[in-house]
Amino acid sequence: MPTTPEEAREIGRRYFREVGSPGGPSGLFVHEFDVGYLVRASWPAPADPQAPPAGPGGSNVAISKVDGEVTQLPNHPPEEAVRIYHRWYRPSTS
Repeated sequence: MPTTPEEAREIGRRYFREVGSPGGPSGLFVHEFDVGYLVRASWPAPADPQAPPAGPGGSNVAISKVDGEVTQLPNHPPEEAVRIYHRWYRPSTS
């Protein structure tokens, strides 16, 4: 169960390609919110600025502060991803 953004980033790394690897993200960023951490990737600019944009896709990873559960969320801006998480998340009661 993460207690800091750094711990959340380390957990989140398992769900993304290695930072800086070919096809991998250029960085991982953590957005802390009331009941968890949202880990999201940033991507390098395309080598060819005239190339069409990459297709949509990808995901964010939310990690619960309550029980450490990891939830993959659609690739939306942080505020929207957190709203989605609040609608989906139900902490384990075991």
